[in-house]
Amino acid sequence: MAVRPRCLAARPPRTTAAVIPFDAEYYPSTGQSFDYVEGSVPQLDSVALDTHHGGCVFLDAEAQLSKYRAVLDHMESCALGSAESRDFIQGLIQDI
Repeated sequence: MAVRPRCLAARPPRTTAAVIPFDAEYYPSTGQSFDYVEGSVPQLDSVALDTHHGGCVFLDAEAQLSKYRAVLDHMESCALGSAESRDFIQGLIQDI
């Protein structure tokens, strides 16, 4: 019987998992983790930055958002497609 991890079986709608392979030549980053939250009203988009000293900083200015959107665009260009990412994750789980 195949193992299907909960994170793949019950993803919330409009959630995408994308894998950047270990052998990727280039990995774009900001140096810290962040969440880009977007919706149908672009003026309400936000970036949440995890800070090194504990806590979170929220950004919503257009210039800041465009910087983080560009980083995400670069990450997406390095990542596997949705189906390939899912297969990659399932392969790792099967190897465990």
